[in-house]
Amino acid sequence: MERKGIVIGGGASGLTAAIWAARSGASVTVLEHMPRVGKKILSTGNGKCNMTNLRMSADCYRCGTPGFPMKVIERFPVSETLRFFRSMGVMTTDRNGYVYPASGQAQTVLDALRGEAESRGVRTVCDCTVVSAEYSGPSSDGSDGFTAHTSAGDFSADFLILAAGSMAAPSTGSDGSGYGLAKSFGHGIKKPLPALVQLRCEGDHFGALAGIRTEAKIALYAGKKSGDVLLAEDRGELQLTAYGLSGIPAFQVSRYAAEALDKKERVYASVDFFPSLDTEGLISELKEQRGFLACRDSETFLDGFFHKRLAAFFLKQAGIDKKRQISAIPDRKLERLAEEIKEQIFPVSGVNSFDAAQVCSGGVRTSEIDAGTMGSLLVPGLYFAGEIVDVDGICGGYNLQWAWSSGYLAGVSAARGRDWTARIQDMTG
Repeated sequence: MERKGIVIGGGASGLTAAIWAARSGASVTVLEHMPRVGKKILSTGNGKCNMTNLRMSADCYRCGTPGFPMKVIERFPVSETLRFFRSMGVMTTDRNGYVYPASGQAQTVLDALRGEAESRGVRTVCDCTVVSAEYSGPSSDGSDGFTAHTSAGDFSADFLILAAGSMAAPSTGSDGSGYGLAKSFGHGIKKPLPALVQLRCEGDHFGALAGIRTEAKIALYAGKKSGDVLLAEDRGELQLTAYGLSGIPAFQVSRYAAEALDKKERVYASVDFFPSLDTEGLISELKEQRGFLACRDSETFLDGFFHKRLAAFFLKQAGIDKKRQISAIPDRKLERLAEEIKEQIFPVSGVNSFDAAQVCSGGVRTSEIDAGTMGSLLVPGLYFAGEIVDVDGICGGYNLQWAWSSGYLAGVSAARGRDWTARIQDMTG
């Protein structure tokens, strides 16, 4: 007997779950509250869609249950992801481990998913708001029963996959509505907070530095009763903004800032603007620079190191008069300058809102989900996929890999039903 399924959410994970459920023999309906499915996919990788990453390890993911993300990803790893997309006609290219469609367009990925879903007979209902969903329990034949009450009418099925996204980038459809549906089935939600987002910092100097990009290392600290604690650190191209810090390093540490600030802890970022050298090495380079440019004014001293506005900022911080001849800068001033370059302390007052965030931390608690099937441990026939779950990855294709892997596992497990779920649970203990 053909199993019928509902997938709530037509994003990356929802479309993947629907395709794999259909490939596994189920009749599937996707309910999407946006006018079209997959809008968020189009914004990934700056429109180029960083689909996955060849370097895949547990430290690329954050989750309330350590090890949970990789248990899921190991069942549908990067190699299977590449094979999946190739089977839909998508060629990929590897850029130092970062995988993109060869076309360089996110639209290619979305078109492939939409085309495959359509060819597999997946029904898609857009502009459809899910008001509530309920579980009616097992029927006489042992199958489970679900009903979704929506603005387009009621939909009934044997299984339900919640892939409604998080609260990040609500303009693309992730408005947090899935959390309420998960709660209605008894699932707990870890408080969602913005992740992969910009840091808002205190200080009146950011306006003069806005728009500058430079290589830097960020170390994020929280002040606690036991002393300052290192929360996270990252290195890469930092972007200075009128309100604080952006760019990949800021994004990578932002979820820790959001969590610490939510706990009312004092948070600050220590930024090293020349991470390729230690302090002593930098002092040596500055002394050599002094010899090369001895007869010039100090305002040009750091032009070979930094953007002019950033160079002027460091000179001011070190108390070096920009009109002073470079040869006259004493060693102690060069040492002070090196210290200013190697460590700038920026108090973090907040992170940007969900509107600017790429993903969220938090979501449906993984302790209530079977990592072998993505099935609910509370309600038979209920499954989860994608950002709605308390899993968030670092930048670099990791969040899309989570979408593909969790979508695959939810789709296959839901379509095959209780016997499959029980077998997987036996295998995983």
